[in-house]
Amino acid sequence: MTTDVRERLAGLGLRLPEVSAPKGTYVPAVRSGSYVFVAGQIPLTDGELTATGRVGAEVSLERGKELSRQCALAALAAADAVAPLETVVRVVKVVGYVSSAPGFVRQATVVDGASELLVDLFGAAGRHARSAVGMNVLPLDSPVEIEVVLEVSEDGGR
Repeated sequence: MTTDVRERLAGLGLRLPEVSAPKGTYVPAVRSGSYVFVAGQIPLTDGELTATGRVGAEVSLERGKELSRQCALAALAAADAVAPLETVVRVVKVVGYVSSAPGFVRQATVVDGASELLVDLFGAAGRHARSAVGMNVLPLDSPVEIEVVLEVSEDGGR
């Protein structure tokens, strides 16, 4: 269904990042049957946080949206390590956590960065159920964290 996902990535000028080492006692992604559950991904560049702070204070809405997109790309890299992206049948669910300044209420717009990337890459199969949650603080003072659940075909995988 999504055999051209890598071409779509390249067409957007993107490539999958290296899978970041876990920051605790967990693995980046787990395949269970026809589902891949990706642990929450924070925006990292070369293993370091790309930005810190709360959206609506130290981080702008637009920057938060960009960071959300970066997290989704990292989530796809983690998923690809356990099931090739070509086997993705559907993006099932996205949960976005947004470190929010007091009074900031545009969490859904921030998480749109991740959602829009998934639709760009997978088309209709990229449309998903979603939650966007405002948080006081996230691990390492990250502005955003994204977790993803994918359905993959049974015939592919690692």
